[in-house]
Amino acid sequence: MVEMIEKVNGAVNGFVWGWPALILLGFVGVLMTVLTKFFQVGHIGHWFKNTIGAIFGDRKVTKHTKDKTISQFQSLCTALAATVGTGNIVGVASAIAVGGPGAVFWMWVIAFFGMMTNYSENVLGILFRRKNEKGEWSGGAMYYLRDGLGGKKGCKWIGAVLAVLFSIFCLLASFGIGNMSQVNSMVGNITNAFTIPELVTPDGSVITPQLIVGIILLIAVGLVVVGGLKRVASFTEKIVPVMIVIYLVGAFVIIGKNVSQVPAVFGSIFKYAFTSQSLAGGAVGFTVMTAMKMGFKRGVFSNEAGLGSSVMVHSSSNVKEPVRQGMWGIFEVFADTIIVCTLTALTILSSGLFDLETGMKAEAYANVADSALMGEAFRTVFGDIGPMFVAIAIFFFAYSTVLGWSHYGTKAWEYLFGVKSVPIYRFIFVVMVLAGAILNAQLAWDLSDTFNGLMMIPNLIGVLVLSPIVMKCTKNYVDRKFRKKDVEPMLSVIPEIQAVQLADLKAEESEDVVSE
Repeated sequence: MVEMIEKVNGAVNGFVWGWPALILLGFVGVLMTVLTKFFQVGHIGHWFKNTIGAIFGDRKVTKHTKDKTISQFQSLCTALAATVGTGNIVGVASAIAVGGPGAVFWMWVIAFFGMMTNYSENVLGILFRRKNEKGEWSGGAMYYLRDGLGGKKGCKWIGAVLAVLFSIFCLLASFGIGNMSQVNSMVGNITNAFTIPELVTPDGSVITPQLIVGIILLIAVGLVVVGGLKRVASFTEKIVPVMIVIYLVGAFVIIGKNVSQVPAVFGSIFKYAFTSQSLAGGAVGFTVMTAMKMGFKRGVFSNEAGLGSSVMVHSSSNVKEPVRQGMWGIFEVFADTIIVCTLTALTILSSGLFDLETGMKAEAYANVADSALMGEAFRTVFGDIGPMFVAIAIFFFAYSTVLGWSHYGTKAWEYLFGVKSVPIYRFIFVVMVLAGAILNAQLAWDLSDTFNGLMMIPNLIGVLVLSPIVMKCTKNYVDRKFRKKDVEPMLSVIPEIQAVQLADLKAEESEDVVSE
């Protein structure tokens, strides 16, 4: 059975992560960057001020809501909870091991353009969202595929079919990238770093350490997931900032100790982004194309720009301005890949685990598993405590990812089967935690890659077709905020929601004027 799954998955994976799909991913990012006139660069001060900067100066960004919405900061933390996971540690390590240091460069490239892909997804998510039966915002690629793409002449059925396909793929992805692969990494690192004895039941059955950790995780995930988005958001806004800061401090300590190696690390990254590495006897260690492909795949696995996933939680924000939420999407990719993934790469490459001249693993670490590379890097400075620290970091990163993805799967299930049946999905999602605990590690990652790619294709088609709307909405925002033109804000494509949001926005602006 497992062999059949691996064979089918391999065939599908080869298609969804082939060069045509990767080219589409890159093309959409480049297109949205050009159409928005390099918004991520031209307005870098503005989006920093209105995202991370606003956390400390604008109470509306962090204030808890009494209705069914969540704050902008909570939406960011929940989105980061889903993106900052094992991809930032294990994913980066495997990208370097398979594609060489040059894979890091291609992660940067896809992240730079991915900022505007994620921005565009969030803008579309806010423009096309609507309230469900419980009064909660529901938004995501399924809605802008059905109502946006489907609203084009002769495209009604195309939009409807792609919306359903996206929702199905999102459900599968929530069990893959959002559950099994994360749990598998947690269990593997915890059982490797800590000695957990087997348990023998009265009837002689043996409960393995993997199953023990899996049962604990099942309970921990279930306690939060059953509470819905409000409980997930409330938990993630507390844990995500803390876990990222602690992890980054540890990485900075290692990089600081090996600071003399940093110039050589960057040299190796840029060198092998454009140079293949051959081994003795003519065997190829890695090629430029491998570096590019691994950088793109692991970059997307990490920041999820192009998947259409995080837009589902961003759409639940209490924000009125689509562009404002789009800017949170830019910061999300920046924080995830440009900061966290880069520091992971610098930590691994500066610690002596790789020969920077050849771009290959150093001889002493040739047999170290890719998933254990970061632990070995921490060991070089912190001794045996290092791998334990990384195992704990992966645990919290992966745990938060599982919580974030539970919301994505919930919204996909809601679109397909309705709000009332959501508890069924949550039960299945929690049970799948045990499957991830005992599943073959490589298969878990391979399935996750495939589900990611399947989600990505319909979403990118939607963003591509609706790119003029994103451009128009961005221009509307720039005209009002920077050119001080008196034009009506674009807040929703649904007239009734546009009217309500416009009234609320004017009320907020009036309050701001009074407070000043």
